Amino acid sequence: MDSPINGSKESKTIVMSSTRKQPASDPAAPTASASLGIQSDTAFNQAIKDLAGRDLCSISDLSVSEMAAIMELSHSVKAQPEDFRHALDARQMVLIFEKDSLRTRLTFEAAMNTAGGNAIFVDQTKSPLGERESIPDVARNLERWMNVIVLRTYAHDTITEMAAIARVPVINALSDLEHPCQAIADFMTLEERFGSLAGLRFTYVGDGNNVCHSLMLAAALLGVHCTVATPRGFEPKLEIVHKAIEIAENTGGSLTLTHDPLKAATDAEAIYTDVCTSMGQEHEAARRAPIFKPFQVNEDLMKRARESAVFMHCLPAHRGAEVTDAVMDGPQSVVFDQAENRLHAQKAITLMLLGGARRLPNHRNPAAAPSRRRR
Repeated sequence: MDSPINGSKESKTIVMSSTRKQPASDPAAPTASASLGIQSDTAFNQAIKDLAGRDLCSISDLSVSEMAAIMELSHSVKAQPEDFRHALDARQMVLIFEKDSLRTRLTFEAAMNTAGGNAIFVDQTKSPLGERESIPDVARNLERWMNVIVLRTYAHDTITEMAAIARVPVINALSDLEHPCQAIADFMTLEERFGSLAGLRFTYVGDGNNVCHSLMLAAALLGVHCTVATPRGFEPKLEIVHKAIEIAENTGGSLTLTHDPLKAATDAEAIYTDVCTSMGQEHEAARRAPIFKPFQVNEDLMKRARESAVFMHCLPAHRGAEVTDAVMDGPQSVVFDQAENRLHAQKAITLMLLGGARRLPNHRNPAAAPSRRRR
């Protein structure tokens, strides 16, 4: 694992902020230029035009305005699903999964079916893509039958290779590098709770894995102040760190990397964790367990956050490991809101890529609304 934090064995924190100056009274307050929501029909329609036919392999594939448009559309399809009932009539989606799934598979299938299309599932858990038939040959077949390809794989290169060859959109439904659909649903959930996200204090505690990578990039696009606390040796990849910093330079966001979970949780408005052993790493579970024990999200850690803070997890959760039952089932938990919003976020993504998106006259744009959270 690439390590962006070096030095002594003592905990060390590196703050990677944008060049924008924050008010001294509140370093998390957004600047005037950090209103990142779509502000006009023209901008929204331009995002629709730009995204049609595109792939979504990484959160970094999106511009600030494209991210805002997808987020807004996610709220619209959740509030008024009937307005999109026939938006994807006769469209075909194939889901090819090398990894097991509950939320991702069912929410993509429901999203496609409730927009008038059809979803076909291909179980690839017994043999990875490219083993029986080359990925280029698979891509050239799929593009003749399907309108969109959804992949859940181990190697991220499998997704990028399919996207490079197939003449229809390819969506990353999870790879070892990123989980972009999850991150979009997660920040949709935070918009529902807090309104504008610019300046939000968001903390991720745990393994610097694929979910962490997409959350960092999404936070940067949304002008969020993101803190990542990992054990030494389990930091996010440098390439993702550098990309997140680059994006944050233009949005007023910032990135802080630390090995101190208590410091990371202090004054946070959202605390997020994931399993310490991802799919494909099961052989490392015994070694990882004691390393990640100090990074468990429990009641003591949550007390460090703001009183109005929420707890988040992408699921499935290993209760008693990275999170306790008291937090998982407690009043601050929004984990099942996140799971629900996977349906709406993925429907919005699919609509955008297949040209079925439109802005509703009574659209909801929480990113452009005043923040409801307490300072």
